[in-house]
Amino acid sequence: MTSRAPGTDHSDTGAPDGGLGTSLKPRHITMISIAGVIGAGLFVGSANAIKEAGPAVLISYFLAGTLVVLVMRMLGEMATANPDTGSFSVYSHRALGGWAGFSVGWLYWWFWVLVIPVEATAAASILADLVGGPQWVWALAVTLLLTVTNLISVGNYGEFEFWFALIKVVAIIVFIGIGAAAIFGIIPDSKVSGIDSLWQPDGFMPHGFGAVIAGMLVTMFSFMGTEIVTIAAAESPDPTAGISKAVNSVIWRISIFYIGSIFVVVALMPYNELADGSYQSTLEAIGIPGSKIIMDVVILTAVASCLNSALYTASRMLFSLGDRHDAPGVVRRLTGNGVPWVAVLASMVVGFLAVVGNYLLPEKIFAYLLATSGAVALFVYLAIAVSQFVLGRSMRSAGEQAPVRMWLFPYLTVGVIVAIIAVLVLMAFDPNQQQAIFLSLISAAIIVAASVIVHRRPAHRRRDAQV
Repeated sequence: MTSRAPGTDHSDTGAPDGGLGTSLKPRHITMISIAGVIGAGLFVGSANAIKEAGPAVLISYFLAGTLVVLVMRMLGEMATANPDTGSFSVYSHRALGGWAGFSVGWLYWWFWVLVIPVEATAAASILADLVGGPQWVWALAVTLLLTVTNLISVGNYGEFEFWFALIKVVAIIVFIGIGAAAIFGIIPDSKVSGIDSLWQPDGFMPHGFGAVIAGMLVTMFSFMGTEIVTIAAAESPDPTAGISKAVNSVIWRISIFYIGSIFVVVALMPYNELADGSYQSTLEAIGIPGSKIIMDVVILTAVASCLNSALYTASRMLFSLGDRHDAPGVVRRLTGNGVPWVAVLASMVVGFLAVVGNYLLPEKIFAYLLATSGAVALFVYLAIAVSQFVLGRSMRSAGEQAPVRMWLFPYLTVGVIVAIIAVLVLMAFDPNQQQAIFLSLISAAIIVAASVIVHRRPAHRRRDAQV
């Protein structure tokens, strides 16, 4: 079963044989893959991880990044063997059964639907600060604009994401260039230079290795979105090539964008002097004029990019669930351009209700709501690893070879499974993460229970046997 129609008409505007469109161009897929890993959390949230671990946060990012590289390698093997807009949800279905595909798909949809109010509110806050006006008006405007663009064609999503991504990539490269110049003392009148902050004021690892692990738990969730390219590539003329390129480049993307830029921050800035925005604090210390406005624009772009991707990804996952009869059949309805318009609107409506809730509900209640998806990233990574272990063995026993192959299979796959479980256990003992893991487990348990009930029905049993 596949959510991608088997037709051969790959025109820029049409949909093959009434299926999803294929108007995402190679440059769209390339930029989505390059910048999918860059979220607003890198520009703002990284300060929390740095304060937690000190300069040793570089180890935190290295550990989290290594885990993501390996997970993407496993996902890449399955996705290049059989591209599908349902991606890892479909692979979980095939490897573990319909209940797993149902559970992973709905958990992932829930995660991205809850991203919508967070990013819409963040964008509204920045726009209200830059332009003026009520925040709720901006939240409504941004959400509606990106919903409309997603409804017209998948090419619009790709085009918006291309330019959003390009701005993020250029911003990080420029930041690293400015930081390198400051490190070598090239920038006149800079308040910072050299790399003394790597061990100042109280050593490279001021809070011990436990803080490094805690920092890893914070950084882990900033990588969520790397996997979107395997969903988006299914709506391009050559998904296998797009996925292969994205998976093979994930190492340098994480190395440059995360480890490279964070190195600049911790080399130039004492970890205990960072404000909320690590990039902004660094640029201000270097002496770059207008640092706040520059970073507001960059962060606004990153937030809009994340919101754009949240709407796109949630709708495609919902469409895939409908395609497998794990969601109401109405979500499979398509426009002439191959856009699952019901799935887009359904995801937007739920997301927008959450936006309204963000303004109306007490802050603590909304925080609880968000925490129900706090560990979903790790649940998804675990599902990918276990699915690849099962499907990888089947592929190798059948003599099949995907364009992308997992390294040192099955040993490294097993190692990743153990590592993810270890991270979940560590979250359970970290006071800052306990609420997220507890509420996420509750939401997962509810969805798994629903999946078991649904897939006990005779019709579902027959369909599961055909997958």
